[in-house]
Amino acid sequence: MSRNYEAVYIFDAGLEDAAITDRLSRHHGLLGSTQDIKLNHWGRRQLAYKIGRHETGYYTIAQFNADPKTLPEFERALKLDEGVIRYLISLNEHELGAQPMTEEQLAARRARDEDDDEDEE
Repeated sequence: MSRNYEAVYIFDAGLEDAAITDRLSRHHGLLGSTQDIKLNHWGRRQLAYKIGRHETGYYTIAQFNADPKTLPEFERALKLDEGVIRYLISLNEHELGAQPMTEEQLAARRARDEDDDEDEE
């Protein structure tokens, strides 16, 4: 059973764009995904805090569909790649959480919240 995942990678900012693309395609090849992997390159940015000797990183976000059994080998490859500063893999947010509320539900919630505000006064 495959699931939708989202991965955020921070690569060493010193790497060239072609090297980053090559690493991404090599790592994503381990997933064995038959669907296209959506990539969103944010580019080079200042890190919020220094990670080791790195003050900047190249951010990339990927959305993909994969079998959960392939993730341990995928993560192992990311850990061994010296060009990857940090990464985070999570279930895609659209798979989790509540369904969007209808207009009627939103109106009922607003009315209930207003009643609660009046009780506090």
